[in-house]
Amino acid sequence: EGANDMFTVNEYGDISVNAMLDREKKSVYKLSASLIDSMSRKPLDKDDTFEVVVLDINDNSPVFPPDLSGSISESSNAGAIVMTVNATDADDGSTPNGRIEYKLLNGTDLFNINNESVIRTLKSSLDREKQSQYIIAIKAKDMPGMENGNSATTTVTININDVNDNIATFKKGKYQFNVKEDSKLGTEIGILGVEDKDEIQNKNPKFTIQNEFDNVFDIKLNNEKDGILSLKVPLDYETNNMYKFYVNVDEHTESKSPDNQGPDLQKRAEVSIHVIDVDEPPVFSKTEYNFNISEGPFSSPNIGAVSAKDPDNTGYKIRYSIEDANCPVAVDPVQGHLSLKRQLDREKQSLHTFNVTAHDFHNLPIYTTNIFYYYFFHILEKFFLTLYSQQYNTASIELKQGGFSTERSMKYVLEIEISDGGTPEQKSITLVQIKVCTCQTGRRIEYCRAYAQTGVSVSALLAILLCIITILVIVILIVLRRRYQKEVLIAKSSGEIHEQLVTYDEEGGGEMDTNGYDVSILSSACHDSSFRPGTGPSLYAVVKKPPACKGDMGMMIEVKKDEADHDRDGIPYDTLHIYGYEGSESLAGSLSSLDSSSSGSNLDYDFLHEWGPRFRTLAQLYGVDGSDTDSSD
Repeated sequence: EGANDMFTVNEYGDISVNAMLDREKKSVYKLSASLIDSMSRKPLDKDDTFEVVVLDINDNSPVFPPDLSGSISESSNAGAIVMTVNATDADDGSTPNGRIEYKLLNGTDLFNINNESVIRTLKSSLDREKQSQYIIAIKAKDMPGMENGNSATTTVTININDVNDNIATFKKGKYQFNVKEDSKLGTEIGILGVEDKDEIQNKNPKFTIQNEFDNVFDIKLNNEKDGILSLKVPLDYETNNMYKFYVNVDEHTESKSPDNQGPDLQKRAEVSIHVIDVDEPPVFSKTEYNFNISEGPFSSPNIGAVSAKDPDNTGYKIRYSIEDANCPVAVDPVQGHLSLKRQLDREKQSLHTFNVTAHDFHNLPIYTTNIFYYYFFHILEKFFLTLYSQQYNTASIELKQGGFSTERSMKYVLEIEISDGGTPEQKSITLVQIKVCTCQTGRRIEYCRAYAQTGVSVSALLAILLCIITILVIVILIVLRRRYQKEVLIAKSSGEIHEQLVTYDEEGGGEMDTNGYDVSILSSACHDSSFRPGTGPSLYAVVKKPPACKGDMGMMIEVKKDEADHDRDGIPYDTLHIYGYEGSESLAGSLSSLDSSSSGSNLDYDFLHEWGPRFRTLAQLYGVDGSDTDSSD
């Protein structure tokens, strides 16, 4: 690099510089050298490389960036960082030539700068309201600690940011405003100007109106943070034409000790509001008037009156008028009396509506218009009936319109006035009751009666029908149940139900208990082979009993017991009887009518006649002839 251009070498190996070097542009050059025989021009050794390092000299001054500026909030603590200044030096930074030191040329009472180029505050008394901006001169010099060296200077702009550290105060102690009494709600009455040295974004005044007037007036802030006094309720000059009250202003600041403080601050102001009288239109005593009259000829055209009052209390006369020329009603312009101009017919028009205008005569007249509803009807028209006088002191009532219904009314009362033609005229009033009823064909009076129709909703009918069906189903189930139980009882003959076998054991002394047996069960065991036990397993242990007849008595009892245990439809008194084996050693034998004796049926019962007359009937039952005994007696 730069061989034979910037650097040359002679025959003795001396290297020379042919141009000016600049370390800031290139600090190292790499060169290659060859050793050649001057005679043969042949290399004597291998080529070798080496570097040429350009040493730095202090030939550059520090350089500041353009437009240096910083900011800090007012009332900041001492030692707060304002900004950092960065100057650069092109010389070698590892040598004093490239090292920089800083120094403030002014503002040293408020700020300082260290060798790291950081600017800090020295005091906490920065006040934007006193001075909002500082311009500081800064010097940067290389070769620190030495008197010689290159240097540069620049200026730095430091802006003081605003905070809410000032209390808002009134600009004056008294404010006077005028407002018309007909002003609308929310109308701006005036501006309560306040003074606050803080910037607009940091102003936050709070206004308070004296208690008894805070429901009449309101204060809101405008864009400049002044108080705008506005109206909350309507004003009336005749009621109150002057308002005087006090307004307080206060503000919460970020600083515990505001800049402006002390007893001389104007934090309270007196406000006077004068209400200006406005010529108001007359006001009617009512917003709506209703009048009822009867149709037909009238004895007096007067139907009523309207009344208006001037709120201004000026004493000017009020005039009344009706603008509609076709209105059947006329109004007295001074008194406000209403009268009919012509006879009216309810069947043509039952309701008349018209406007009455009231105005006074102060300067230019001011008008007010109220809408009044005027309607009339004849008392008989309500019942759709009319009364006609006839000869011979009689009168007839005729129906003019239909539409009667027992649902609407069952009875109508007609008030009729009767008068004679004498002098003085005598009158009396009587009441006639008219009933509305439902009649059959031919208007038969005995079937004509008034009643109110009643009805049942569909949902109620469905509920009633469902209840009836439920009751019928329950009754049918009960009847079927009883019929089934009755058929089970009827299936057995009456003889089987009541026939029993009674055994008497009189072999020993004294009396013993008598056991009863159901003959029907014994008979079924002896004669009905269908009740033989099946091959299925039994639920109970089978107890072997000695046979009481030709069949298996023990097996028969088990069958009946099993049937009774598994018969779910059995009646309550269907119980199981216990049959005991009477034995085979009795000389008298069995009294049973069944063929149950082990010795057969060919027994001798002649001994019965020896028992005496008491057992004669028993002997006859067993075929013993007691004639001999009787003859012997």
